[in-house]
Amino acid sequence: MPAVRPVHRLARPTRLQLGGIIVGVIAFLIPFVIDIPNLEPEGERMLSIFLLAIVFWVTEAIPLVATAVLVILLEVLMISSAALFPVTDQALAAKSYFATLADPVIVLFLGGFLLADGAAKFGLDRNLAAVMLRPFQGSGRMTVLGLMGITALLSMFMSNTATTATMFAVVIPILSVMTDRRARTGLALSIPVAANVGGMGTPVGTPPNAIAIGALASHDIHVSFLTWMILAVPLMLVVLAIGWLVIVAFFIPAGTSIELALTSDFDRSASARLFYIVAALTVALWMTEPLHGISSTIVGFIPVVTLLATQVMTGDDLKMLQWPVLWLVSGGIALGVGVGASGLDEWLLGSVRWEALGATMLVVVLAGMGLAMSNVISHSAAANLLVPLALGLGSAISVDIVTIGVVIALGCSLGMALPISTPPNAIAYATGEIETKYMAIVGLAVGIAGAALLAFLMPWFWHTLGLL
Repeated sequence: MPAVRPVHRLARPTRLQLGGIIVGVIAFLIPFVIDIPNLEPEGERMLSIFLLAIVFWVTEAIPLVATAVLVILLEVLMISSAALFPVTDQALAAKSYFATLADPVIVLFLGGFLLADGAAKFGLDRNLAAVMLRPFQGSGRMTVLGLMGITALLSMFMSNTATTATMFAVVIPILSVMTDRRARTGLALSIPVAANVGGMGTPVGTPPNAIAIGALASHDIHVSFLTWMILAVPLMLVVLAIGWLVIVAFFIPAGTSIELALTSDFDRSASARLFYIVAALTVALWMTEPLHGISSTIVGFIPVVTLLATQVMTGDDLKMLQWPVLWLVSGGIALGVGVGASGLDEWLLGSVRWEALGATMLVVVLAGMGLAMSNVISHSAAANLLVPLALGLGSAISVDIVTIGVVIALGCSLGMALPISTPPNAIAYATGEIETKYMAIVGLAVGIAGAALLAFLMPWFWHTLGLL
């Protein structure tokens, strides 16, 4: 009897998604039917693409990655030298938009993702977590501190989602035997908070960082791996401490005891040992870029080639990489390229008297927008929308655009108030240990405190120390 093939049915859109499709199409058509004053035809078409992207990313009318590649296709068809519409001689070639799918920042993230998947494949992440947590056992508050510190450290070099899943694999057996409901909530909350905050620390920690670095590169500004860490890690550590204080104050009474059942069994096979060496050398090269001068993006490709050539990682491992995230970042980079090439950025800047805000208030507004948007939509989508415009605003009122790019990226990592805000939050919520109201209280407290530090203190700190 012949095998019955499974039936693959199209997912029915929700009301929000259906509304997003309708609103997105209407927004897309507006610049075609209404003449936009002082905006050239290419700029009007780019405005159509930009409005469509805003609506689709906010409502998730179609998958986020689908919107990202749609942006690239529409830019090729509407504003490139191969467009279906008349364009100026200065229009970028279609390959300039397609090239964003292999932008150097994408290559950097590719290396980071492969290392993260290798760490999971050989159990390095879980074994490291078990070893590093041992000194923090006993006191509940110290256990949470250790758990948050190790989660943040891992999420600097692994995806926040993978880090969260790894740490919950360590913690869930403990949650199941804890009798104090409030302490269970605090322990479960500590992991997504630390994963979100830890991702701020390196270029490969979270997609908004890569989006900002890619956008700055289009302005001929190179931000090295170490430079990003010097800019971001001090804020990351302070926000992490704030998160710990909030969690222990609300959920972990003094005297609470938490015992973790920790075992480590490092893989000692030849493949695992080679992976350990390659991963350690890659991180070392990333952090010493000023000494050897090899770009972090080139360094990020070295483990890809080495691990595949030695068969430590295989084609099957490549299939497991987070390709949708890479393409989502590509869409954001392409959006920035199109906004600049079409003149839309200059028109947007000229439409509002941004200079009336002043440098400090502009930074405050941008940090606030990053925090607000990333609480309700994907961090990557928020960064994709805000970074291209924000860099133009910085140029318009003589604010250092590196400051603007870093502020937006870090601000977008501070949104963690809802289960939908980030994948780590969703994983934590799915354990059933966290009520939405508690996630909102902690997420807003940490996010608002972090955004205030980011807007009012960090620019002064960076410039006082001569970092920018």
